[in-house]
Parts: sequence; C-alpha cells; structure tokens
Amino acid sequence: MSQTTPMSSYSGPVVVDPLTRIEGHLRIEVEVEKGKVKDVRSCGTLFRGLEMILKGRDPRDVQHFTQRTCGVCTYTHALASTRALEDAIFNASHKDIPANATYIRNLVLGQLFLHDHIVHFYHLHALDWVDVTSALQADPSKAASLANSISSRPTKAEDLRAVQDKLKAFVASGQLGPFTNAYFLGGHPAYYLEPEANLVATAHYLEALRVQVEAARGMAAFGGKNPHPQFLVAGGVTCYDALTPERIKEFEEIYKKTAAFVRDVYIPDLLLVAGAYKDWAGIGGTHDFMTMGDFPKAGGERKLESRWLKPGIIYNRDLAHVQDFDPTKISEHIRHSWYDGDKADNPYDEKTEPKFTHMGDKDRYSWLKAPRYDEHSTETGPLACVLVNYAKGNPDIKPLVDMVLQKLSVGPEALFSTLGRTAARGIETLAIANKMASMLEEFKDNIRSDKQIVEDLEVPQESRGVGFVEAPRGGLSHWIRIEKGRVGNFQLVVPTTWNLGPRDANNVLGPCEEALMGTPIADPKRPVEILRTVHAFDPCIACAVHVIDGETNEVRKFKVL
Repeated sequence: MSQTTPMSSYSGPVVVDPLTRIEGHLRIEVEVEKGKVKDVRSCGTLFRGLEMILKGRDPRDVQHFTQRTCGVCTYTHALASTRALEDAIFNASHKDIPANATYIRNLVLGQLFLHDHIVHFYHLHALDWVDVTSALQADPSKAASLANSISSRPTKAEDLRAVQDKLKAFVASGQLGPFTNAYFLGGHPAYYLEPEANLVATAHYLEALRVQVEAARGMAAFGGKNPHPQFLVAGGVTCYDALTPERIKEFEEIYKKTAAFVRDVYIPDLLLVAGAYKDWAGIGGTHDFMTMGDFPKAGGERKLESRWLKPGIIYNRDLAHVQDFDPTKISEHIRHSWYDGDKADNPYDEKTEPKFTHMGDKDRYSWLKAPRYDEHSTETGPLACVLVNYAKGNPDIKPLVDMVLQKLSVGPEALFSTLGRTAARGIETLAIANKMASMLEEFKDNIRSDKQIVEDLEVPQESRGVGFVEAPRGGLSHWIRIEKGRVGNFQLVVPTTWNLGPRDANNVLGPCEEALMGTPIADPKRPVEILRTVHAFDPCIACAVHVIDGETNEVRKFKVL
C-alpha cells in the first residue's frame, strides 16, 4: 500500500556534492523552505573539452574518441559519430548503408538497452526505494510467497534465507558488503516497503550483478568487445562473424536469457516497488518532452521517420498533439554555464571556450550547457520516448503502458513524475526485449541471400552531418563539420546535458531542476528524495555524496551505490 512521504520543517540549503557520473561530476544545490525544495541548481563540475580534442582530426577516427565520453553507453556515442559522418558523406543523396549493417547495429543497440536499464534499476536506483537492512527482519517463507505472487518464475524460501544469512554475516562482520555505504538505509521515514519486499528486491539486486555481466557479453558477440566495441565504420559494420550460425546462436542465447530476466524479474519488481510508492506519481514531473527515436528499418538508417521507436515532441504534457521532431530547432545556451559568451547557437556553429568563475556562483554555475528545442527546456529519455510512442499509438508500446497503469490503478497523468520516469524505463526495456526477437529473425532471413555488411565510403573535403541516437538515457546527437577533409568543428549534445543542464538565457530551469522543485524532504541530513529524482534521469551516479547542513555547516560524507 502506498504511503505519503513525510516532510520536515527544515528551511535552508542542502548541497549534494559530488554526485559523480560517467561523463562528469554533478553537484546539486537546493534551497529548502519548510521541508520542500523551493530553488535548485544543477551544477556539472567537470570540464569535458572533448570537442576541442577532436578538431583537426580525421573524421573516421572520431568515433574512437567519442565513445570514451562515457564508460557505459560507449556504443551509442560511436553510433552517433558514425551516423554523423555517414550523413556528411551521403549529404543530400538518398543512399544508405547495407541492410545487414542496420540489423546488426539495431541488435547491439537493443542489447545495450537491456543491459543498461537492468543496471540502472537495480544498481543505481533501487537503493533509493529499497531498505536492505529491513530485509534482515523478513520472513523468508512469506517473502517467497510474495515473489511467487508477482512472477511466474518460482522462488524458494531457502534461496531467500540464504540471501538473508549472507546479509547477516555482513552485518556481523561490521559491514554490509556492497551496501556498506548506502547511508540512507535503516529507519529512514521515506522508505515504505515491507521487510519481505525488501528481501526479494535485495536477492534480485545480487542476481542482477551476474545478469549484467552476461548481458554485456551479448554486445561483444557482434561488437568484438565491450565496452568500446570496434565493429562500426562509416558505411556499415565489419563483424563478418555475425553472419555465421555459431555467432548468431551465441548472441541469441545471451539475448534470450537477458530478456527472460527482464520479463520475470525486473518488471515484477518494478511493479512491486511502484505500488508501494504511488505518492511519487505526483513528485518530480516536468512538462516538455523530446525523443529522437531509434531502431531504423533496414534500408532506412538515415530516415528518422523509419524508426520503430518514433521521434517526436510533446509540449505541456499534451498527449493529444505530438509535434514532429525538427533538428534545426536544437540550440545550446551558455548564459549560465562556464563558457565565454551569452549567445545560444546551433551545434554546427557552436564554440566551446571555457571561462570558469567560481564554485558556488549563482549566475554561471555549471560546465554543462543548456540544450533547448525551439527554446523549450525538454526532458529526454525513456519517459519522453514512451510518452511520444504511447501518444502515437505504437502497438509495441501502448499495451505495455496501459498494463502498467492498470496494475498500479493510476491514470496517464501519473507518468509525469519520478515514479512515471522510473516505470517508463522498465516499459521501454520490456518493449525492446520483445521487439528484438523479430529483429533477430529478420536478420537471419536476410543473410540467407545477402551477405553484404559494409560499403567503402570516401570522406568529402567539405561537408557537414548530424547523427541521432536514442540512447538509454535519451536523445543523443553528434554534429560534425568537415573542412579540408578534417574535423573543423564537432559538438556532442548528450542526454545528460539535456536533462541535467542549467538555466538558459531566459532563466528557464533545466528539466532536472524543474523536476526537483517542490520535492518534500523528510530528513535534510539524509536527502534520499533528491537522489530519487536525480537518479530517475540516470546520470550514472557512481561515487561519493557530501551533504552540508545549512545551520551547522557540518559536512557529512556518504557513498551512494
């Protein structure tokens, strides 16, 4: 049964710093008034500078640099750079890459989504909702009954008892193993799950550690290695082994195991947790949404409208009127960022000239720029993707959304929230897991008569192009301008910049800043509510969190897992 998040009477600042993530460090500054957030600043505290490194290089080398922007979504950056170069090479022509190349790219992208979203739900986000220490008080038999009531996969009480014994051993040794530094566990009033639910979720957390390793192997089956696969080139892919029965079987077996975990474990756990936290269906929402779509049809790699997951824009939560996605409307603001100048530019013409002021500056306060779509601060990611495809009636998305809403006994308005954002990630995962089966069969059918996977392409002396990828975290675009056969300018506009970026020149908050406004804080010394919404955007939190008490200036150091 869902409860209501308790709220303190605290007024003053709360600073969470650093909230580190794969592509940088994040600092969240909030001002709390009578237990609710009334002002927010999302501060990216690590300068990337990758665009400066790329200037003057061979455009074919770019993907090897850009995929190292992130240690998780390496493939999506490589894919975006490759698509950008292909766009520049093909220019206004209607040429495209071989059909098999699109099939293989889509399958690896699908496997990345399965891997990434499993890791996010269990290892980056679950401890915002699950109190592991409470699992020590659970009755394993009742926990097994609970697990069997929500999933068709059988669960034995002795297996859950073994997990509980492992936790007890951790505690007896003065540790909690991988949960040692989850500071918000144990007696926090914002946690609602019963001990048995916490035990089930903890057991699946540990199981997911093994599942994600196998899921990553699936990407390597075609990609050669993971992270940083080496099979992409402008014109297709180079993994000829992907055409052999042995390699296809290897990929298929791993995919099926991963998809089974999604259906039998991830989705039931998601519904279990969401059912207990339905008050969060009214917390953490934004209003405008953007998705670039992905998984193009064979022969339609460069056509956004051919993508299975459709692109689109939603303004003011209006699901009845989805706007077409228009790349010319993208710009990046720097008025409140640590860059020289105030002007917003289209990425083709954008400059990256750092100009740091000082940490804690209320005017210029982040290394992140502020991407805008037609001057709107738009959320991107699974929620945007699911909303657009739900509104467009995508037959692979709409039934899943309706199923989740029915299971939780809530209406579509609940999607516009932290809870909705977390649920949408699961919906997207399940839809992709289901779709990959037909993708794989189409690929196997095609290679019976067509073995081509790459076309040799020549880099032009002067051109420009853009590559769009719907990464697990949202809309990703790479923009290249080629001058004298080399990189004249290159810009990465990444999902985390869209979501976690600062105010723009019009003083409009970024999506995460908007989402945090009004959030209730039960305990300012343990602000798990801030983490819930920030983590729901999946900015890859990985390291230490520091909370500063606004009254005593006492620094409390914690780690978030």
